[in-house]
Amino acid sequence: MEAHQGNRTHFIIKGISDVPELQLPLFLLVLLIYLITLGGNLTILLLVCLDRHLRTPMYFFLGNLSMLDISSTTVTLHKILATFVTGDKSVSFLECMAHVYFFMALQCTELLVLAAMSYDRYVAVCHPLHYHMVMSHGVCSLLAIGCWVSGFLEVIPHTSVISNFSCYASHEINHFFCDVLPLMRISCSDTSLLKLLIVTEGVFVSGLIPLSLTLIPYVFIILAVLKIPTNIGRRKAFYTCSSHITVVVLLYTTLYCLYLTPSSKNPLGSHKLFSLFNTAVVPMLNPLIYSLKNKDVKSSIKRKLHSISCRLFPSINFICK
Repeated sequence: MEAHQGNRTHFIIKGISDVPELQLPLFLLVLLIYLITLGGNLTILLLVCLDRHLRTPMYFFLGNLSMLDISSTTVTLHKILATFVTGDKSVSFLECMAHVYFFMALQCTELLVLAAMSYDRYVAVCHPLHYHMVMSHGVCSLLAIGCWVSGFLEVIPHTSVISNFSCYASHEINHFFCDVLPLMRISCSDTSLLKLLIVTEGVFVSGLIPLSLTLIPYVFIILAVLKIPTNIGRRKAFYTCSSHITVVVLLYTTLYCLYLTPSSKNPLGSHKLFSLFNTAVVPMLNPLIYSLKNKDVKSSIKRKLHSISCRLFPSINFICK
């Protein structure tokens, strides 16, 4: 059924699966992932804010990454959870455009924050004596503000073009949130401008530039590490970068599978799976990767748990001394 400019009032979000028997297991799975994501990222965020030992540039950017993961997961998964509770799959046109804008903006911002974290690792490994001078509080704040502002400005053209589509062949979006590609599939408007924007601004500006800014510092890091005479020194240098590299590989691999794979090789079913992995699993894994592979974070968690235990159970005061 064709929808024209005058009656673009709402869309229907079909969700992950139409099979009735899968609705409860999928709801429980998504709810569990969402709670783990919230718990893990809020823990990282609180530790960075409350523990003076983590008030360093690296953890400052990690806190920004946690805020992005919490926000993007909430934007994309809340409709699945709300639909199961209320049974209402409809989403207004304005809400749908808000989904599109905030998801793309948060994704672009995350890529830029990862690039800033890469620069931080470069300074730490290649210029350790000047680290605190180069990565001062003011510099870190400017980098973070630049990432957030750039990410939210970059996607305005895409959202503007999508919001001006004059008709849709269907109101049903075969996805679990409003995303660019599912909306393009049901639009009967001319999508050539949007495709051009995706290829030029989306791939090159929002994708390749952050990727280049992320990878180039690692070229210098690898060259610097290879000059370290001892194996212990080399392992320590690589260890400081391993969590960041893991997150970068996970995110960029998923984005490649989502947006750069030909549509013939990426049908709607696999697109949903890649989207679910990108919007739910990756944000859930990020705090686990950084906490499990990071001695500072684990030590901070132990200190906070010890402090809480001492306050709740003063009878074990001899342990707290």
